[in-house]
Amino acid sequence: MTGLHYKQLFFMRDAKGQYLFDLICHHLNLLEKDYFGIRYVDPDKQRHWLGFTKCIAKQMKSQPPFTMCLRVKFYPPDPAALKEEITRYLVFLQIKRDLYHGRLLCKTSDAAMLAAYILQAEVGDYDPGKHPEGYSSKFQFFPKHSEKLERRISDIHKTELIGQTPEESELNFLQKAQELETYGVDPHPCKDVSGNPAFLAFTPFGFAVLQGNRRVHFLKWDEVTKLKFEAKTFHIYANQKEDKKIILTYFAPTPEACKHLWKCGVENQAFYKLDKSSQVRTVSSSNLFFKGSRFRYSGRVAKEVMEQSAKIKREPPEIHRAGLVPSRSCPSITHGPRLTSVPRQRRRAVHISIMEGLESLRDSAHSTPVRSVSHGDSFMPRHRHHAADAGEGGSSQRVISDEAYSPSDSVLPTPTAEHSLELAVARHPNGAPCSIEEEKESEAGTPTEGQVVEFGPDGRVLRLGRTRKSPPNKEVEELHKFILSVLRMFLVTMGLLFALLSLLIMLTESDLDIAFLRDIRKTPEFQQFHFEYFCPLRRWFACKFRWMGGFLIEK
Repeated sequence: MTGLHYKQLFFMRDAKGQYLFDLICHHLNLLEKDYFGIRYVDPDKQRHWLGFTKCIAKQMKSQPPFTMCLRVKFYPPDPAALKEEITRYLVFLQIKRDLYHGRLLCKTSDAAMLAAYILQAEVGDYDPGKHPEGYSSKFQFFPKHSEKLERRISDIHKTELIGQTPEESELNFLQKAQELETYGVDPHPCKDVSGNPAFLAFTPFGFAVLQGNRRVHFLKWDEVTKLKFEAKTFHIYANQKEDKKIILTYFAPTPEACKHLWKCGVENQAFYKLDKSSQVRTVSSSNLFFKGSRFRYSGRVAKEVMEQSAKIKREPPEIHRAGLVPSRSCPSITHGPRLTSVPRQRRRAVHISIMEGLESLRDSAHSTPVRSVSHGDSFMPRHRHHAADAGEGGSSQRVISDEAYSPSDSVLPTPTAEHSLELAVARHPNGAPCSIEEEKESEAGTPTEGQVVEFGPDGRVLRLGRTRKSPPNKEVEELHKFILSVLRMFLVTMGLLFALLSLLIMLTESDLDIAFLRDIRKTPEFQQFHFEYFCPLRRWFACKFRWMGGFLIEK
């Protein structure tokens, strides 16, 4: 393992998100990049995906420097089918964090197997000299677990996984995780029409609603016809068998959260449902195009990504895996000082320096947290059976856990664009860091010309700085939105008036003998309007035009 170093890239202020994303993927040597995205959190703690077609600076609502994380945005429907090992490794890191934070629920036997795969992948075969009695208790794979589960994890690691390489263990882990109902879930907290809490989620297979200890709704992507939102209200329209139409309504905590939920749904539906990116259309959040938000997914769809991946022909890039370090001290199973795989409770958004390989990547590989209040103790959902899902329908109430689904707050949340100090890194002989200074919210970054971004080939944590600029005032933004809405309404009204005037002229002045026009002309109402109102108005306008023409000629 080589030492640590930084990478600074300067670019113009109008650089777009795609430029930054391509730079990260280049440093990661990642070609199957369509599954990933860059996530950040604004000062109001609202999460966002960085838009690749928009200017980076215009998307930020806080002062620089900005902190962002690379995350899995679209979970592969079949992670084992990914072409390159480096892609599978990044997805493995993401799902491992999902498991730790209670988003990936499973029954106890599956939980033990998943944890054993992680141990095998990151510490290798069981060695009595390195792994003392109770060694699995030094690691925390789940929000909470029992001693019985820890013993089961150790038994599987000792007896069933001997000889598996890290690649094989990671692949087995992905295949096992893909079978679970909550695979690929990035939960959005909401409430139903009765005020009961629920979690909405978009998965590779469809839209799911988790409530209490049940999956109360599951709609395949082919069944979902429309997604809409207005203020904090989110609507899902779907058609099921026998032309059964349903509308589901939920309420997000804030309008911003509802809009983010809607955008995520639009993107996931386009990615998993469509056959070609050319079929993507601009979607409106309202039936009236002059009202509401408009959004268009930009990128390739899942089928195109798989086709493109099949064309990759290169030598597999080398992956420098990092050993798993327990949450508590256990020198006998660490191989030199390394960053902990399980994040510390008080650690906030920090600079993670560049390492060849992906050692620091694991500390921020988790999906964006939701704000729940407690950790879940249970790992008891049933296996997903795709055939059963097909006939399950929207009224499904499938038990997925003995206790309520309650994903925990991430102990390493997506950073909120906090301002940080420079990273002080001391190096050991093996290149591992001795100290990391946490970011300070109260301190702003030093102004520079243009823009600067710091990240590593792991790409997980980014620091984006630009010239100091006051954040946009919310009142001014709301005023701009109101003015634009009024302007759109005015233009639409004028367009409708022009269309009506054109139709009126066609009815009264043209000689077009069309059945539609002929029928209208014969109605008593139209004849009365024509002789009592239109003809006198026309004569008045003609008189005024003649007077103005004569006045201009005399001058």
